[in-house]
Amino acid sequence: MSGGDGPRAAGPAVHTIPSQLPFVDVLAAGIRARVGGDPAALGAVHVLLPTRRACRALAEAFLRAGGGVPMLLPRMSPLGDVDDDDLALEGAEDAFGALDVPPAMPEARRRLLLARLILASGEHARTPDQAVRLAGELARLIDQVRTERLDFDKLADLAPERFAEHWQTTLRFLAIVTEAWPKVLADHGMIDPAERRNRLIEARTEVWRAAPPDTLVVAAGSTGSVPATADLLQVIANLPHAAVVLPGLDTEASEGAWTAIASEPSHPQFGMARLLERLEVDRSDVRPWHTPAAGNDERTARVRFVQQALAPPMATPSRPSAASPPDTFDGVTTVVAPTPREEAGIIALALRGALETPAKTAMLVTPDRALARRVTAELGRWSIDIDDSAGRALALTAPGVFLRLLARAVAEDVAPVALLALLKHPLTAAGMAPETLRERARTLERTVLRGVRPAPGISGIRAVLGAEEGAFTDVLSAIEQAIQPFVAALARNEVALADVADAHVRAAEALARTDTEDGATRLWAGDAGEVAAGRIAEILDAGEALGAVVGVDYPALFEALIAETVVRPRYGRHPRLAIFGPLEARLQSADLVILGGLNEGTWPPEARANPWMSRPMMASFGLPLPERRVGLAAHDFAQAVAAPEVVLTRSERVDGTPTVPSRWLMRLSTLAEAVSRTNPFLTDRKWLQWLRDLDRPEGPPRPVDRPAPTPPVEARPKSLSVTRIETWIRDAYAIYARNILGLEPLAQLDQSPEAAERGILVHDILERFVASHPDVLPDDALAALIDIGRARFREFGDRPGVQAFWWPRFVRAAGWFIGWERRRRALGWQPAAIERKGRLMLAGLDFELRGRADRIERGPGSSLAIIDYKTGALPGKREVMCGLAPQLSLEAAMAAAGAFSGVETAAVDELVYVKVSGSRQPGDERMIDEDVPDLATRTMDGLRRRIAAFQRPETPYLSRERVQFEGREGDYDHLARVREWGVAGGDEG
Repeated sequence: MSGGDGPRAAGPAVHTIPSQLPFVDVLAAGIRARVGGDPAALGAVHVLLPTRRACRALAEAFLRAGGGVPMLLPRMSPLGDVDDDDLALEGAEDAFGALDVPPAMPEARRRLLLARLILASGEHARTPDQAVRLAGELARLIDQVRTERLDFDKLADLAPERFAEHWQTTLRFLAIVTEAWPKVLADHGMIDPAERRNRLIEARTEVWRAAPPDTLVVAAGSTGSVPATADLLQVIANLPHAAVVLPGLDTEASEGAWTAIASEPSHPQFGMARLLERLEVDRSDVRPWHTPAAGNDERTARVRFVQQALAPPMATPSRPSAASPPDTFDGVTTVVAPTPREEAGIIALALRGALETPAKTAMLVTPDRALARRVTAELGRWSIDIDDSAGRALALTAPGVFLRLLARAVAEDVAPVALLALLKHPLTAAGMAPETLRERARTLERTVLRGVRPAPGISGIRAVLGAEEGAFTDVLSAIEQAIQPFVAALARNEVALADVADAHVRAAEALARTDTEDGATRLWAGDAGEVAAGRIAEILDAGEALGAVVGVDYPALFEALIAETVVRPRYGRHPRLAIFGPLEARLQSADLVILGGLNEGTWPPEARANPWMSRPMMASFGLPLPERRVGLAAHDFAQAVAAPEVVLTRSERVDGTPTVPSRWLMRLSTLAEAVSRTNPFLTDRKWLQWLRDLDRPEGPPRPVDRPAPTPPVEARPKSLSVTRIETWIRDAYAIYARNILGLEPLAQLDQSPEAAERGILVHDILERFVASHPDVLPDDALAALIDIGRARFREFGDRPGVQAFWWPRFVRAAGWFIGWERRRRALGWQPAAIERKGRLMLAGLDFELRGRADRIERGPGSSLAIIDYKTGALPGKREVMCGLAPQLSLEAAMAAAGAFSGVETAAVDELVYVKVSGSRQPGDERMIDEDVPDLATRTMDGLRRRIAAFQRPETPYLSRERVQFEGREGDYDHLARVREWGVAGGDEG
């Protein structure tokens, strides 16, 4: 080596780059200094880095350093990524003979084989999807154990009797990996991926130990957390032309503090302390890698402050050190947002602000994937497409969602919600132009899919359509033809995973086909499509490993199989902005670094218990404790907070639950207040104000008022039914929307039978029964009522929900009703009219009142009673008396005026509500018998006054004037924007 630090001293060559310096830029500068001005020499250098992303970052650093001049770049590779070709080129076969490292078991096949073993155990998973998810946890345990070079044979003596029986059971289950799994690997001639990685790293270690390379080798950025990697670093450190470069080693901590750090796994320097011990290198022998000419005094002071704040408690002096320079935290901003939504908005605002400075770069570092997705969405307001290095779950991409929706729709026999979700997906075309299918889907939705669920399958939809089927033949036939093989596969009790997955893919491609483009071309296009195709290919290739499955289990199994698959863009979406997870952010640098999600349990992550072993068992077995992850996260934080400009963000509440600030923020704040009596980590409120200003409309705020439309008098209704009069009183806006604008509310999707036809159905059955027996009830009255009901229910054979939900209730209600009917007739009341319509013109108002009485009875003394059947809640007596429930009162006034044909004019003595529900209390009666004639007169007078008022053009149709239930939404509340003015104005009444 030449240049740089001068002649190499005896002993291992270990260097460090301070946290306040951009790691890859300083690393590149040091390598160039060591090879001198020979461009060819740079191409002979081999640089080993922790990740592929770090390799790309170093390549960009060389290009920056070269000013765009063409150059040969060093050979750059991840530390743990070694293949047979690399070793062959390095002379491994010459040194050791033919390399005989078995191939690694492909991950999909490994998961399925493990799932099969789990299902065979018969104790821990009942369905394939449960087994696959559990297999994922088991695979992670296997990789962790192999990475740490431990032996599963030690598990047998790991849980003595003093441990809980739960652990004894767990260890019996882990016999899968101690006994069954090694046999499976041997049968396939393969090994676990972590084991193969270890063997290849060990082979490289032995090659370089026996035959050191004659060119410069630099291993940079690793803390040697993997034992095999640590061994390789030890060899590299002792090569004649090599160096190990550590990230941000604390060279100024006292010996006592360093001893404490070496025994504290949650400390950011713990990993490097262990590595130095393994390399047999004293910390004082670690030299700077390369020192840039420019100084960074304030950032150096910041790094020292952070190191002191994060020091272990036993290493912290009883009294804080002297106050740090006043500019230590220049460039550091702390923002505490109320919720993650505001936090994401502020982060997006900061990233957007960075683009205002030419060439300025910025990155968000956070382990909170939900926060990262929110920031990505927030940046969309400026049409900024940012690269999230952690990628996006395949299940959330367009192809992943499409495949999941298809599996769900077929599994649910094309139920309305599942079918519409599939038909409205952008990839669905079914052989038509996508916009044509979308229009047909909306028409089909309005025609048949809203309301009560049809019978299963496309045939059920056809049955409901009846004579209208012809208008939808093409779309229904296309869907049926596309999914039929998939339907048949899911219907089988035993089917190979590969077969049902193949049927799934064929159905997806058929549905994705347009009138001009092949379905496969559309479905598997782009980054997400390529990843989906690759994952499907793995499932098809490894499907036989699981064995036969029950068809109906496939949709959940498919979701489990793609759950951990991630789509990462092959190329960065923005040249100056990026979102990184802590692992991806290692060795990265930017002018502005935003550390988001700084809440305890998120960053640092919660030290979760191992699902397989207790802490004593992990320690006995040799696995690193969960605090080790906290230490790695702390190192990432300490490195990032040394950037030129830093924004620290957190939210006070997540999902409505209060949060606790990250321990790192709390320790920094505590130390700052102790040494300088000020806290630079208090939230900067101006960011919240800027975010709110973004969404504030220009001009003064204009709160939404309660709508008060005043249509022309000639457009206002001149006839209403008695039931609509109640709506008019309570919510006049609903009358405006329906009777004036002509807007009919759509039925709900998958509507329960009781919300749709049950009232009409029960009324019709009771009408037929009473009309059949107007005078005397037969002895078998209950059987006669049941027979009428059975015949009427039979007409709803294409809607199984009606039979399933309402027939049992009707049978219960029928028994109560017959008892009530006998008691009623015993009192001398006889039916005089059933379902009788009536009309009454109100003199002087040019207004017609319409009504349909469920039942009018004539009793002793020729008085009348009006009865109304209800299948839902009955109105209260107070509501009836004050006119808020005027239906029966108005019908009484109409009867007294002779408005019902065939019913002689007479006074009405009783108003009776009869509830026929069939629920726990199958029926109920509520009688209004307090001076009914007077009540009818008062109610009619009130109606006349209301009619007269609304015949004045200035009278508005107000929304929710006198609502009965504040929490229950009306059919037109969304149109009236009730949630906006109701909450803001507080005048909803």
